[in-house]
Amino acid sequence: MADLRRTGGETLLFLTDAQLRKGIEAMFFAYRGFTADPDRILERFGYGRAHHRAIHFINRSPGLNVNTLLTILGITKQSLNRVLRTLIEDGMVESRVGTRDRRERHLHLTERGAALEGDLSIAQQARMRDAFRRAGPDAVAGFRAVLEEMMDPELRRYFDADTGGET
Repeated sequence: MADLRRTGGETLLFLTDAQLRKGIEAMFFAYRGFTADPDRILERFGYGRAHHRAIHFINRSPGLNVNTLLTILGITKQSLNRVLRTLIEDGMVESRVGTRDRRERHLHLTERGAALEGDLSIAQQARMRDAFRRAGPDAVAGFRAVLEEMMDPELRRYFDADTGGET
């Protein structure tokens, strides 16, 4: 169990290496479970997780430009171009020329892409909702706090960006 100590009004958390390793292992297995249902859906289209991430962020921010999506996903331009080319050819994503800068491409999900994104989200929301319900409200807040603290600071602004939904 974690050792909590109070020093000068602060609570310090001391975790053993074994506890940290167990947490890392739990994340590996949780990620495997979290992606299992979407992976089965994506397989029907011949898509992988990069396609899923692209669809997710395009849905989250319609009109997102390609350079911003590159930054968010942290993949090479070549990899993203392969993913986008497939999604565009399959009628999932539409690429529109920028109105201010015609060199920019702005990405939007088509009706078909939005339907796929909905199926993927429903699968993950169900798993997350069940886990949160079983773990309880204190665990939900703690889990989110831990995830937010693990984010790279330069990518935090993309997470914090208002998308019109709940946070």
